[in-house]
Amino acid sequence: MTSPPARVRAAFESDVRAIALDRVLPTRQVTASMRANRKFRQIAASIREIGLIEPLVVARHDGDAFLLLDGHVRREVLMAMGAADGPCLVATDDEAFTYNKRISRLATVQEHRMILKAIERGVPEERIARALDVDIDRIRERRKLLDGIAPEVADLLKDRQCPMETFRILKKMKPLRQIEVAELMVAMNTFSSTYAKALLAATPKSQLVDASKPAAAKALSPEQTARMEAEMERLQREIRSVETSYGPDHLNLVIARGYVASLLRNKEVSRHLERHHPEILAEFRRIAKDASIGSEVDESEA
Repeated sequence: MTSPPARVRAAFESDVRAIALDRVLPTRQVTASMRANRKFRQIAASIREIGLIEPLVVARHDGDAFLLLDGHVRREVLMAMGAADGPCLVATDDEAFTYNKRISRLATVQEHRMILKAIERGVPEERIARALDVDIDRIRERRKLLDGIAPEVADLLKDRQCPMETFRILKKMKPLRQIEVAELMVAMNTFSSTYAKALLAATPKSQLVDASKPAAAKALSPEQTARMEAEMERLQREIRSVETSYGPDHLNLVIARGYVASLLRNKEVSRHLERHHPEILAEFRRIAKDASIGSEVDESEA
């Protein structure tokens, strides 16, 4: 007869509480340089415009005090605004880690869609700009982010951190070329504008929206441009080929390394190799060592 499963302890108390800010003890200092950076100003502007969205995370301390686990900037902004208390989520454990360590940053395409949705619901662009502490022209630019971008490209880059300049460069290409470039950027996990410019330079004029404008730098001759285009096409084919075989190849390599390591744990096999094939034994030991290092790294990241 199996025993009943143990109950999972909740990490937080069920209700968000309003707690006096002078009872919330910070665990690190908000420095002058932190107050001067852009992120601080954006958080302050957002709280002033639409209020505090994410509550402070605290843990119970001595007496009626609480330790602040997450939300030092939010607490600082609230106190600067003269607030006496703030909404707090009370953790059941005093966890000694940063809550933002595994934070998922908002992707560029997702930010664009959020701005569109806010505008559709009647929020003025000026208010969005104030809430994000940016110029209104930047909001308008982000609103038009996907104008001229193929839907397939928007889907490929929907969860990626892409600079605005990368999208500007993509708009200079025709849809099919945009898709090729986006697939290449995803395969290489590189979305910088510099990389996008290099791919633009290697794009044939027939695949540009405005073929009258040269894609390559003026210093490149037509022959050099043609060679670069051919080399880029070859590289794209090789990357696609590697993509299809990488998973099975990696799995086979892991299995092979594990098998070699298990062979070396057999004393009879090790003695035989040491007597008759010392060079193979040395190579096997190197492979087994690499395998053990890889497993240690995987465990540390888990």
